[in-house]
Amino acid sequence: MGAGGTQSQLRLFRNPGFAALAVMNFVRGMAFATIIVALALYADLFETSGFVAGLFGTAYAFVRLVLVVPVGRWIDVRDAKRLLVIGLVLQVVVLAGYVFVESALQLVGVRAFQGVSSITVYLAGTAIVGSLGPEGDRGLWVGTYQNVTAFSKLSGDLLGAGLLFFVGFESTWAIFVVLSTLSVGYVLKHLPAEPVPSDDSSSTAGKLLGLLKRRAIMALVAFRFSFSFCKEAVLIFLPVFARLEFGMNALLIGGILAGGRFTKSISQGYIGQLGDRVGRLHWFILVGIVLYAIGTAMIPLAVHADEFIDPVALTVAGREETIPGAFFVLFFCYVLLGIADSLRIPTSVTMFVREGEYQDAVGSSISLRSLSWQIGATIGPVAVGVMTDVLSYTAAFWAAATLALCAGVLFATLYRDEPPPE
Repeated sequence: MGAGGTQSQLRLFRNPGFAALAVMNFVRGMAFATIIVALALYADLFETSGFVAGLFGTAYAFVRLVLVVPVGRWIDVRDAKRLLVIGLVLQVVVLAGYVFVESALQLVGVRAFQGVSSITVYLAGTAIVGSLGPEGDRGLWVGTYQNVTAFSKLSGDLLGAGLLFFVGFESTWAIFVVLSTLSVGYVLKHLPAEPVPSDDSSSTAGKLLGLLKRRAIMALVAFRFSFSFCKEAVLIFLPVFARLEFGMNALLIGGILAGGRFTKSISQGYIGQLGDRVGRLHWFILVGIVLYAIGTAMIPLAVHADEFIDPVALTVAGREETIPGAFFVLFFCYVLLGIADSLRIPTSVTMFVREGEYQDAVGSSISLRSLSWQIGATIGPVAVGVMTDVLSYTAAFWAAATLALCAGVLFATLYRDEPPPE
């Protein structure tokens, strides 16, 4: 990334509103990444089947699916800051709930409740940052915000995984309860009131149908519907695969995920800025889809890693740890997935925000973006879990990669660039 691009991103943090969103997003992302690592540990602790492990993702996604449209419409017609604060308070309650998890069924319930806080904070935060960003720099604002998300998840992969490894579940969740509570106060103090313009001139259905008439939105929605199956399956089952197949601990799982998070944390702002400059955002998305499919298809190669990569012995805080060859294969795969996401995410968000602004419906546009994701995200984890039970991890990951490629073909077929509506 050039010096000018980095300086442009750093200047955004002088804006009190952006800084408040960034702090909130950092704490949220750190907690989210830590939970993903913890799910693999819980799956091992409770000796869950692939189907039950899939419910950890499906319960979360189903609640988001149910709430995404009403939450998005709320953002369009009411105070988005108030909704964001409500979501952050619920996030504190969710993290406190993880302290008391003692069974797989309880974990599924907490994950479902986490879906309520997650969709609220995600939609409100994304809509606000998209609306605060000036027209010519919107990709920079969105990309930098996504950079914060990636960096926070990288921190969760490393620091959160370290906390799980050294101090256990309860102390880790207690620390995140405190951090999340502090982020609520920071948002209340520094984020401007009602930063997203309100418009109650039409119904929710009318807004969504109006957006779907745009070819770019139609293509994005169709692509995300299919692609989410692949992405969510990888998110849940790559850590589970590492834990159950290779016995990797929290530190090693966090290290794998950190590879992709690091890539996203340093590149999304630059990609967003590059998209502002060169246009043709759909090409960024298409290349990202192909790379993600390749990375997903390579994950099963980890089972053959010891044939050509020797294990590495390390001492961590007085403990002898052996890093299997599979770690390096999975690390490389996740780095490739991080590059793919860096191309896809900031350009996709920018397109949804731009199309939403054409119809004064940024919140509804972002909610449509999430709605198209949640259907596949609801089905994907359980479907892949069943495939791991009945067939194998290889079959499950290859099926996910195939569906990702199909999503790319669907997007390329449907996409058309159109001028703003009259």
